[in-house]
Amino acid sequence: MSPVVHLELSWLCAQPLARRRDRILVSVAGVLPDLDGLTLLGGLDAYGRWHHRLTHGYPAAIATGVLCAVLSEDRVRTTLLGLYTFHLHLFCDLLGSGPGWPLWYFWPTSQIEWFWAGQWDLGSWQNALIGMVATALCLAGALWWRRTVVEVVSLRADAAVVRALRARFHASG
Repeated sequence: MSPVVHLELSWLCAQPLARRRDRILVSVAGVLPDLDGLTLLGGLDAYGRWHHRLTHGYPAAIATGVLCAVLSEDRVRTTLLGLYTFHLHLFCDLLGSGPGWPLWYFWPTSQIEWFWAGQWDLGSWQNALIGMVATALCLAGALWWRRTVVEVVSLRADAAVVRALRARFHASG
């Protein structure tokens, strides 16, 4: 699953939180496992060896929980939702990041691989469908919550997106 879809799904999970800062923390927690994707800068071999290993396990989950607890205002709910979106990311990767690409959740203390024999390819119709639904729901947020996933990067841009979508779909109020 792409990092954008991970972000969208995480942002949707963050909607019970009243404060933007807490929603951003939960959204980032759901994308954080893909930090190990930066190993691509070391070449395809490094990426193949370290992606799904360095930040797709319990040490990164613990760090994510601590960061959410320390930086949030609604500490308990933000931390729990942050841990939820972190693990939702892993679940989505188990489903749809490609056959034969396991996660090493217990690395570095164990080399046990987690995988599912039915994993679908990154470019599969399943991932495309999930991505389209997630994007539609994030855009519908303009009508429901008067915000969209764009709030993660810019309040000003989010306000413009919300205005445009509300004008287009004639949402009053």
